[in-house]
Amino acid sequence: MTQTIRPFDLQAVRRDAREHIEKGAITVGYSADLPAVLKMLNDSLATELVCVLRYRRHHFMARGIHSQAVAAEFLAHANEELGHADLLATRIAQLGGEPDFSPSTLLSRSHADYAPGNDLADMIREDLIAERIAIDSYRHGIASLGDKDPTTRCLLESILAMEEEHADDLADLLQHLPTPPVTAH
Repeated sequence: MTQTIRPFDLQAVRRDAREHIEKGAITVGYSADLPAVLKMLNDSLATELVCVLRYRRHHFMARGIHSQAVAAEFLAHANEELGHADLLATRIAQLGGEPDFSPSTLLSRSHADYAPGNDLADMIREDLIAERIAIDSYRHGIASLGDKDPTTRCLLESILAMEEEHADDLADLLQHLPTPPVTAH
């Protein structure tokens, strides 16, 4: 089946570009539900910030014989999650919204929990769970956007790829972490 390409009305595009110039990147051609997109992006921002805080705590609290390498991985992931937060905040501002960094609502807006973890294995598990939640959250956002906001969709796709890499790293760490011997009482 062939798809017909609509003619490009350059005169209309030029005219429309002059109207509502204060909206910046939001042109007549933007077809996504802007308030819903901004909410999704702010919820994603909250999720990333909670993940930054959890990863940083785990970095500083990692103990045990294998902790040095795992702590370094936690710190690397924290820094990458902060980069995601910055990208999301930038996109929110581009769309005319305000990035919500409010500590008072951060956890309630985050899709992931802030779980401190009891030991190294528990910390890895909690971070892996959070990554898996983020993966499905980003997949849902990408599917919801479809072709209505390709810039935001591409941003979410790039973050999703990194979240999948994080989940793979953590699953590998968890699989190769020696289990402590069981002692009889």
